[in-house]
Amino acid sequence: MKILLSNDDGFQAPGIVAVYEALSKIAQVDVIAPEHNNSAKSNALTLNAPLYVHQASNGFRYINGTPADCMHIALTGLLDYRPDLVVSGINNGANMGDDTIYSGTVGAAMEGYLFGIPAIAFSQVEKGWAELEAAADKARDLVSALMRGRLVQDAPWLLNVNIPNLPYRELGAVRLCRLGRRHAAERVITQVSPRGETMYWIGAAGHAKDDSEGTDFHVVMGGHVAVTPLKVDLTDHDNFEQWLSVVERMGGSLEPMADQDPDEGMVRAPA
Repeated sequence: MKILLSNDDGFQAPGIVAVYEALSKIAQVDVIAPEHNNSAKSNALTLNAPLYVHQASNGFRYINGTPADCMHIALTGLLDYRPDLVVSGINNGANMGDDTIYSGTVGAAMEGYLFGIPAIAFSQVEKGWAELEAAADKARDLVSALMRGRLVQDAPWLLNVNIPNLPYRELGAVRLCRLGRRHAAERVITQVSPRGETMYWIGAAGHAKDDSEGTDFHVVMGGHVAVTPLKVDLTDHDNFEQWLSVVERMGGSLEPMADQDPDEGMVRAPA
């Protein structure tokens, strides 16, 4: 069993060290992670600057790029083998609901999935690394169960896992759930630089908007481990037929006729 491990907190983060030690007991694990913190980098790739690979004293390799850069370089030339599983994390804080769109932790796992490899993104619900060893052991348990079920050898899949910061014996069972939703982020933070210029800092993530039963938010509130299968297809399948009729009424074109008022006869998109 060969696992490729990365994260978005950087190769020196306690989370990746802990899960490496746990997974090394059951598999061969190679670490290729960002040099610095790359939280909220999603699936970004670096296309306008060179990337360099270095090796730390503990054997971890690190790259001056994003989590997706690390996976992309590893899977397109750096490794001389194809890993059986890609693991990302353990992240310092939750990746639930809308977080998954922005998460570099999920982005690294998704890059592996896009290359046809099963992948898991692990996160702890609260920041600060409390009960990190328990989270790493729970991550190993989940990977071991997938190995025993021969699911690692099947078609690629992508799992998002959030683990409460609890002692191992207090962690509840694994629960399959859907993504919840968050409120909009809190207001942007402004400051004045020493040169008198206004600086803007992205505000904190909002509170849970949908934490109803069956969501990842609800599952972790009960002390359970939340597992959500993800997919990459962003197509709005539910409204596809409505949009099809809209395009047909437009004659297959979105451009107004040259002699027509652009607002005249405008077709409204489905609600």
